[in-house]
Amino acid sequence: MTQCHPGLEPGPAFFFTKPVNSDWQPCVYILAKASHSTLYTGVTSNLPARIWQHREGAVRGFTRHYGIKRLVWFELHEEMDSAILREKRIKRWPRAWKYDLIHADNPTWRDLAEDFGFQPLALK
Repeated sequence: MTQCHPGLEPGPAFFFTKPVNSDWQPCVYILAKASHSTLYTGVTSNLPARIWQHREGAVRGFTRHYGIKRLVWFELHEEMDSAILREKRIKRWPRAWKYDLIHADNPTWRDLAEDFGFQPLALK
């Protein structure tokens, strides 16, 4: 049995196996400015719409200020309560644990927003 960081267990979430078809799908996500750089962890009920908001700078705040737009990880949940709880836990993690989480599912830090029809962002 391999050891992992506390809190890395997936819990009741769906990873990349369930497409986001509806307008309402609780989701925790991590954005990055570039590979292994500034990260932002968020929660939403509509990931494609939230990606658009981050990309367009539609909402003032941390991501717009620092230009954080690349979707590098996300996790779908059945209930918003579990998504919010997971987001809060991940936000408290050390940066290295977040890197490990991203690297486990997306080792190249590919822009996952492409899967939702967005243009890929250049990897810096």
